[in-house]
Amino acid sequence: MNSWGNIFRVSIWGESHGQQVGVCIDGVPAGIELCEEDFKADLDRRRAGTAGTTPRKESDLPHVVSGLFTGHTTGSPLTIEFLNENTRSSDYSSLEKHPRPSHADLVAKQKWEGYNDPRGGGHFSGRITLGLVAAGVVAKKILGEKVAFSTNIIEIGGCRDAQNFDHIIAQAAKDQDSVGGVIECRINGIEASLGEPFFDSVESTAAHLLFSIPAVKGVEFGAGFEAARMRGSEHNDMIIDADGHTKTNHAGGIVGGITNGNEIVVRAAIKPTASISKQQMSYNFESHAIEPLSIKGRHDACIALRAAVVVESAMAIALADLKLRS
Repeated sequence: MNSWGNIFRVSIWGESHGQQVGVCIDGVPAGIELCEEDFKADLDRRRAGTAGTTPRKESDLPHVVSGLFTGHTTGSPLTIEFLNENTRSSDYSSLEKHPRPSHADLVAKQKWEGYNDPRGGGHFSGRITLGLVAAGVVAKKILGEKVAFSTNIIEIGGCRDAQNFDHIIAQAAKDQDSVGGVIECRINGIEASLGEPFFDSVESTAAHLLFSIPAVKGVEFGAGFEAARMRGSEHNDMIIDADGHTKTNHAGGIVGGITNGNEIVVRAAIKPTASISKQQMSYNFESHAIEPLSIKGRHDACIALRAAVVVESAMAIALADLKLRS
């Protein structure tokens, strides 16, 4: 349910407006240098505050409560907690009876027969990804300093010209609407031979985690869907040396489900934020009629702005687990 991994096992918990959210990571090798300051850079990348992101601001200070002693991991489960300090639950009081379109309000109520916490999206909130980012920091320590991540937003609102991104997001916010985007993550320094054929291939392992991110609706590796429009002679990556480096990289660094030592390239499609202020129509379970719904609360006009580091973290977690297995 809320746990993932073979050796590097990640368990997340919490609700958007509960007391805290967090992550427990089992399988972390002992002796890794780690302190709470190490989490700051990636947590800041996920933090709200820039134009187009939610006005809800949290300190997001990590509290490591187990698995760390004298600045090193102990080998026991590493537990990291984050307090929720800036909640406004009254904004969500009507959504239990009048659910948001394309949000988890209704399915959560159906699955748990109304016992779920609906405030701020509860356990389905993007806030729960805070634990994934924290786990990603630890995963990068396992992968080592030679592994480098470069993650960027390459498309917003259907536009690939980064100079227009701010304008597109601002216009969506002005219209009380939202836009999606595409995030590309490139990873250099991963050795060949990680991954297993078929069910535990690098792609299936990574995609499992990427699709756990609430806003992700599509994932592709290397040439991705464009590969279906190529001939084999165009798509095939010519091997140019004894180390397996290739002239092109349509495979995205993965062949037969196994890393080949070339740059790993993955892209994730991020949907527009479901919670928008613009009036929509939705079924009201109290009046038993389809009625206008104007959503209150503090939401992102473009969640892709804060999702880039989450995508990167998911890739780091997947690769760390595969590395420990190898």
